[in-house]
Amino acid sequence: MHTVQQTDRAAAAIPPDPADWPAGIHRVLREAQVRQVAYVPDAGHTKLINLCHDDPAMRATVLTTEEEGVALLAGAWLGGQRGVLLMQSSGVGNCINMLSLSKSCRLPLVMLVTMRGEWGEFNPWQVPMGQTTQASLELAGVITYRADEAEQVAETVEAALHFAFDSEVAVAVLLSQRMLGRKKWVK
Repeated sequence: MHTVQQTDRAAAAIPPDPADWPAGIHRVLREAQVRQVAYVPDAGHTKLINLCHDDPAMRATVLTTEEEGVALLAGAWLGGQRGVLLMQSSGVGNCINMLSLSKSCRLPLVMLVTMRGEWGEFNPWQVPMGQTTQASLELAGVITYRADEAEQVAETVEAALHFAFDSEVAVAVLLSQRMLGRKKWVK
């Protein structure tokens, strides 16, 4: 019979597949002891959301709107837990006012943002916010990192987690639409 410790050692012996960026993010979230994962359902985050739901060490909470996640994660931090907010770039616009909570109270906030309105976008409604996401976040005082290739994702998220939790600041990682793949209307 394998113990958890033996299973963890066996898993550690297999190098992670950098192309499987959702698994890479999940791994660094576990290593950073993230316990709360707030999200609005998003196709780009589906695999990561499922991994977080399946992880007994994490609590994945579905939101009705992204700004609820800022408040939920502030409460998690005040209660002694680390958390992250998963969203699509269109959700960033919903959070702009709530981002002042993190800045004013020096609460760490990590946002993982799947980008829309970029590479091969089919939906014109996604373009305006997708084109202004990074600038909007930076104007709100959020430090922004960007991952354009799957191989960059785990390392970039890990750096963001350390920066946010060690410095008590807001950090967003923008996950390129080119990396996620082109979306199409479902008929």
